[in-house]
Amino acid sequence: MNQSVQSTSSMTVFIVDDDEAIRDAISNLLETEHIASLSFATAEEFLAEWRKEMPGCLLLDVRLPGITGIELQERFRNLGREIPIIIMTAHGDIPMVRRVMKAGAIEFLTKPFQREELLMAISQGFEQDKERRRLGSHVEAVRGFYRTLTPREREVMAQVTDGLLNKQIAANLGLSEITVKLHRRQVMEKMRASSLADLVRIAAVLGDVSYTKV
Repeated sequence: MNQSVQSTSSMTVFIVDDDEAIRDAISNLLETEHIASLSFATAEEFLAEWRKEMPGCLLLDVRLPGITGIELQERFRNLGREIPIIIMTAHGDIPMVRRVMKAGAIEFLTKPFQREELLMAISQGFEQDKERRRLGSHVEAVRGFYRTLTPREREVMAQVTDGLLNKQIAANLGLSEITVKLHRRQVMEKMRASSLADLVRIAAVLGDVSYTKV
């Protein structure tokens, strides 16, 4: 059994293929590997059921009635919806491979594909989704810390992480150096920063600041 896939078996493989025999074959294979799966005949059926809170990866056929696999992939990208996508098709060519990989697919499988090819791609998809969710949780935590700062503390943080000295910040904000030091200490504590370098890394997580959008 593929141990790396087994270790992430709490996740789900979402199979979208209009061929019932292929859906059943993949589902049966995944069941033997203790990997959860859900099958859909169309992209529309999948969209009606899938929620971003559902961890896993998407095994997506290119040729589908209605919304095609490539259209679904591009729709997800345009809407900012994130799920690792494995493209599968019996009718692939180099331009198609380039297109879907450029759009963010993690793998391109040509039918009929080998069992190990599929399991390796799923393992990669699960790991990518786990890491994305871990980073997302970290970002949300940092944003939560930032929301606890007062407007003045946010101003001090912005200037501290820009590399300004206390006396420069004091002059810019019309404060005493002692007051700046107090605000700076509060910022470090509230943002859970152990050093200036740590605070700079935390600020980078928040993104390009003005900070006011957080």
